[in-house]
Amino acid sequence: MSEPVVSMKNISYAYDQKTVLNHINFEIPKGAFMGLLGPNGGGKTTLIKLILGLLKPDEGSVQLLGGPIGKFKDWNRIGFVSQKANSFNKGFPATVFEVVSTGLTANVGYFRFFNKNHKEKIIQAIDQVGMLEYTHENIGNLSGGQQQRIFIARSLVNDPQLLILDEPTVGVDYENVQRFYELLHRLNDERQITLLLVTHDTGTITEHATDIVCLNKTLHFHGKPEEYTSLSEKDLSVFYGHPVNIVTHNH
Repeated sequence: MSEPVVSMKNISYAYDQKTVLNHINFEIPKGAFMGLLGPNGGGKTTLIKLILGLLKPDEGSVQLLGGPIGKFKDWNRIGFVSQKANSFNKGFPATVFEVVSTGLTANVGYFRFFNKNHKEKIIQAIDQVGMLEYTHENIGNLSGGQQQRIFIARSLVNDPQLLILDEPTVGVDYENVQRFYELLHRLNDERQITLLLVTHDTGTITEHATDIVCLNKTLHFHGKPEEYTSLSEKDLSVFYGHPVNIVTHNH
């Protein structure tokens, strides 16, 4: 059995003595498409920051790609896409090619020219997200869903093994959400990229993910989507701290 991509053991973290995460234990298996669910303030963002090495746990340990996170250096192998579509400055003067090319900055350096191989990787990444015809389009002219594809392409130029997406479909219309999930499936199936997607959309993620984690300060659930959807409303209400109904999207 291969090493998990992420392993968190007995993780606790507090802000100003207020507990945000309390003794978290879980793993992200290699090749998984994991959905991370939970209420606002439940610790999802803190968990991501711990995985990205932006925070250090008060207790416990984090392992990334088989080694302790404190010694991890190859951050290009970890991609991250945030809620860019909701907050991106539409007046920003950059083309799709230029935005995707910034993903190679760590390898190439600032103020240096891209060689033929770099340019091919950029074009390939844009093509992989189905946006090749927009290569020279200004990023601000694209829809929210299209912009999110470009930010994924920005991560793909480094051939990541883990791609973390923090509520990437906020503000994106239903049709583009479906296309977005189709893209994630291709990346997961064809490129074997492990995915961790944070979302509030329980109905959609349970149709697409291979694993579901429910977090609200403690780890309330970690299992398969069919196991999550079979939970009672009472159980879910305990997890979330308020009444919950799962709405499926069988269109």
